[in-house]
Amino acid sequence: MTHTELAWEFADLFGELAPDQINEMLAKNVPMDMLQFFTDYARTFAEREEVGDAMKKRIPNLLLLGYLLRLLEERLIDGEDIGHA
Repeated sequence: MTHTELAWEFADLFGELAPDQINEMLAKNVPMDMLQFFTDYARTFAEREEVGDAMKKRIPNLLLLGYLLRLLEERLIDGEDIGHA
């Protein structure tokens, strides 16, 4: 599976989750300090780049989705390594 295919599959799956399922998944996979970092970084970035209000609200979510996708990629790669050992 390519990175693009993985990203689309992840996006489709994420879109099907109920809010309580998303919250559970976040609680299990993302440390609270990471969530705070995304919020702080997004605010700093939006102020520096003079991003519009609508985009300001989306930046933390985009960072979070990128982080989750990277976690998934790493876990899949680690799983392949274990399977070949």
